[in-house]
Amino acid sequence: MFAELATLLGRTFAEIYDLLKVAILGATGLAGQWLVSLLSDHPWFEIEVLAASARSAGRRYSECVRWRPPRPLPQDVGEMAVELAGVRAAEGADLVFSSLPSNVARGLEPELAKRGFLVVSDASAHRMDEYVPLMNPEVNAEHIELLELQRKAYGWDGAVVTTPNCTAAVLTLSLKPIFDEHGLEQVIVSTMQAISGAGYPGPASIDLVDNIIPFIADEEEKVEAETLKILGEAEKAASFAISTSCHRVPVLDGHLEAVFVKTSKEADPDSVAECMEDFRGEPQRLELPSAPEKPIIVRREVDRPQPRFDRLAGGGMSVVVGRIRRDPALGGVKYLVLGHNLVRGAAGCAVLTAELLRARKYV
Repeated sequence: MFAELATLLGRTFAEIYDLLKVAILGATGLAGQWLVSLLSDHPWFEIEVLAASARSAGRRYSECVRWRPPRPLPQDVGEMAVELAGVRAAEGADLVFSSLPSNVARGLEPELAKRGFLVVSDASAHRMDEYVPLMNPEVNAEHIELLELQRKAYGWDGAVVTTPNCTAAVLTLSLKPIFDEHGLEQVIVSTMQAISGAGYPGPASIDLVDNIIPFIADEEEKVEAETLKILGEAEKAASFAISTSCHRVPVLDGHLEAVFVKTSKEADPDSVAECMEDFRGEPQRLELPSAPEKPIIVRREVDRPQPRFDRLAGGGMSVVVGRIRRDPALGGVKYLVLGHNLVRGAAGCAVLTAELLRARKYV
């Protein structure tokens, strides 16, 4: 009805409601599909372009995507023609979301920024660039100020903003209130990571069924470096010690992480649970559309969180913490944290970052 009224008035629905037109590059991958799902009825953004590799370009989206999000593919989006991912595909968009493979993103994202586009990227290619914000919005909203330094350093009219590795996104959200209240000296993490974190089709079934794979290439290094960058200052990484061990398990969605923490100031399980439950970030203060009411949900049951029951907490944007207890080895605390790797750990974090950019008038 509203769209028909807009047409009668000679203006588009997007113009009347001040929607920003967005392009999604890498729209057929798992993270790209979640971007489509989250953006298809977003109050601030309208999907203008879907783009992917040459294998999909020129076909209808519904014909070239193996749709995996739980919400059905919207019919109007399914009818859209997929374009070839490149600079031309972004023309006419106010904002670009990138879920491209890192080898493609490494060259294309800077080119887009050079041509004036603001790119919010789930790819890993530019996360550790000193001028590129690595955003988990409740944790480090202030890092958005790096955009001005980036533009000056590289002479770009646009900019690149990245989201974290999925494991680091879940981890840093749970660590933030502890870091603020008690300080961090040591963090040890052992992960149980879902199949979907490897993309589609993921590991072969013969490798994963009745099995756990105790190695994910480059994952441990990414989690350690990104955690320090996210929890540090905009231009200076945090300095606490961190060690990770990452493992692929036969779970579809939801990364579960066992976290062991030595704090700078004495902390007990009750005080840690309290600071987590009370934690709110800038997205909650600004009431951004994708911000969960409670970024961290603390469960008191002895056997929670569990992926099957807790991965979609807060629409997949909250992390769920349980089993907070003393750790005698480190003299600190230990807990389990679970988060949806494709929502908080990828597409949802990108959408929330874009909302923050709009609220701060960067786009």
